[in-house]
Amino acid sequence: MEPFSLNPVPAIRFGAGVARALAGHLTGIPSPRVVIVADRALADLGILSPITGALKDAGLTIATYSDVAGDPKERQVDEVTALIRAERTGAVICIGGGSALDIGKPAAAIAAAEGRAADYALAANPFPARTARMICIPTTAGTGSELSATAIFSNAAGKKLWFWGQEIKPDLVLLDPELTVSLPPNLTAWTGCDAFTHALEACTNRNRTPGNDFYAHKALSLITGALEQAVADGSDLDARGAMLLGSAYAGIAIDNCGTAVAHNISHALAGLAPVHHGLATLIGLEESLAWCVAVDTGPFDAAARACGWASANELPDRYSEWLDRCGIHRRLPEAFAGIDATTLATEMRREENAPMRAATARDVTDGDIDMLAARVIARV
Repeated sequence: MEPFSLNPVPAIRFGAGVARALAGHLTGIPSPRVVIVADRALADLGILSPITGALKDAGLTIATYSDVAGDPKERQVDEVTALIRAERTGAVICIGGGSALDIGKPAAAIAAAEGRAADYALAANPFPARTARMICIPTTAGTGSELSATAIFSNAAGKKLWFWGQEIKPDLVLLDPELTVSLPPNLTAWTGCDAFTHALEACTNRNRTPGNDFYAHKALSLITGALEQAVADGSDLDARGAMLLGSAYAGIAIDNCGTAVAHNISHALAGLAPVHHGLATLIGLEESLAWCVAVDTGPFDAAARACGWASANELPDRYSEWLDRCGIHRRLPEAFAGIDATTLATEMRREENAPMRAATARDVTDGDIDMLAARVIARV
């Protein structure tokens, strides 16, 4: 077996209702002041109220930032950073989908020193050592951000960039399937397919390792076994739990080995017009998968078997059939109607998307980018 290394994994607590014990994980923090970063929908639906109430009952002072809807923005990271500094916070709690987590994670580290989000984009500078305790509680089963040293955001020009650093991993992750039951079917499907793509790309790209395959393959098994049921019956806690755990394992997998061309495509799409990341990624994977497996030397076969499918040759068709069974309509939003393939191809070649291109299992030539861009933009 070839040598490999694995990144540290935060402490994880899994189970229905584990989020209700949040206050017990905040004993001994350096200050009783807590900042919560949460999706606006959670606040609007009243889901945050029991959590904040329990924290206040435990004697903690709460400041909440819930201006989170859509993809995370540089402005939001800076605003949360300023709030953490002003509150002299002892703990940062990130609750919600990937956007809330991707805003709170870097802000918790940046707040420990001077500087703004732009100073740390694309790993331009190392993050300072975080002083506040950080807990992440995902309410979607998709990005796996709670277990990744990466956070994605859009800058003022609308370009999708990333942060990276072990300092932005949380101290504790609470995986509570009860918090995912309110996710509607379309978002359940889109986020679940994002997690599937994380796992598939992490175990088939050039950075893959046998040690990391354990997490990626288990994620593929859990997700393909549970997503249809989670979409059909959002109250099924077994299906919700399997999706949440599968997403977490996929998050570990990309933290070690990264992603590939499907994410290059989805990041490029997001740089051009508003689109849900999960929808963009599943379209990117469907249009690139047959091209990827055409030169498979084994990893795609192993991934297919983890999904319960026979071989790499079956992967493209089985994947499309699975998307059909999940009821996913694979079209880009109308906002892409005026965007041509050349524009998308230019975005796919940008520096911030280069790591995903380079990691892809086969060489991605400029001609390949042109071909894939034309296929994807035809989905409008």
